[in-house]
Amino acid sequence: MTDSMEQHIKKYFEQEEELSKQELVVLVKEDYPHWSDNTINTYLSRLKKGGIISTSSKGIYRLGGKIEFTPPITDDLKGLYNKIHLKFPYITFCVWNSLWLSSFMKHQPFHHYLVVEVEKVAAEAVFSFLKLSLKNVFLNPDEEIFDRYISNLEDVVIVKNLISEAPLLEVHQVYIPAVEKLIVDIKTDANLFSAQHDEFEYIIESISKKYIINKARMDRYAKRRNKQSDIKEALRKSRKNNS
Repeated sequence: MTDSMEQHIKKYFEQEEELSKQELVVLVKEDYPHWSDNTINTYLSRLKKGGIISTSSKGIYRLGGKIEFTPPITDDLKGLYNKIHLKFPYITFCVWNSLWLSSFMKHQPFHHYLVVEVEKVAAEAVFSFLKLSLKNVFLNPDEEIFDRYISNLEDVVIVKNLISEAPLLEVHQVYIPAVEKLIVDIKTDANLFSAQHDEFEYIIESISKKYIINKARMDRYAKRRNKQSDIKEALRKSRKNNS
């Protein structure tokens, strides 16, 4: 019976990546109308222990096997974060490495860079501060700057404005973008993500296979960036390809 239940569970998640406990129970009862709530809870518990399903938050279920997005925090990235935090302890900002996206791409970029996203009112001050000790620092570069300078340089640091209420994640005492933010930004920031922009559907499919994606969090951020329809369509295609 557990094997049969496992196949039904996978079917339930073909259209939705996440289901509430109530939604899942309704679907189970459609296939097993004679089951009591206690019986359903027992099987859900067994499937959870077996890694078939997991809970991303209280009462929210998804297929198992996926992990939280926790990329490696290298010494240079942590050093950059600590340098800024020490000088500007009260600003909101995050840092990340473009190398994180390489494993999700078909074609590998020749160069990588570190990015500092900081609230707009402090971006100029952070840029000027970093210029005192770092050589290749750019503030909100446009397409021309990318093409003429950044694409040919090593050890580049890019400072850009952080969108308010952007989803962030703390890893080893360093604030980085949540994976939902990176997905939306790839679709939105054609200059910063020029290498990834053309592979957007492949990247989101690759991320979806490995990492937990909080759909509600991503939808809120996509709304702020006016990319809700694009992101929803990309997720729909990803679910279809992964099914």
